[in-house]
Amino acid sequence: MHIGTYIYTLFKGENVGRDEFGNRYYKAKSDSLHGKPRRWVLYKGDNDASKIPPEWHAWLHHTTDEPLTEQSTSAPSWQKQHIKNLTGTSEAYRPVGHAYKGGIRAQATGDYQPWRPE
Repeated sequence: MHIGTYIYTLFKGENVGRDEFGNRYYKAKSDSLHGKPRRWVLYKGDNDASKIPPEWHAWLHHTTDEPLTEQSTSAPSWQKQHIKNLTGTSEAYRPVGHAYKGGIRAQATGDYQPWRPE
């Protein structure tokens, strides 16, 4: 967390809530941006925007006036748990044949026939 954001939060922020990942959400006590109160998040751990659940994302972007925390507790049974964006990490998806996985791809089958106009 940037020290300036932390100091601004201490003096001008009002705690609104916390999500299941430990991120804390704030709104400004008096400041506004384009007539709407400023809203921000203090991340637990790395600053990664993909760690914000949809219900809090909607609140941060003024889609809803109140966070949709009631909906997050009653998620459909088919909905997967939220995971952070793994792009650029060692846990990112790499298909078979990727340079980090040996770089050996399966041989082409030779059944490809390009389209040719008649």
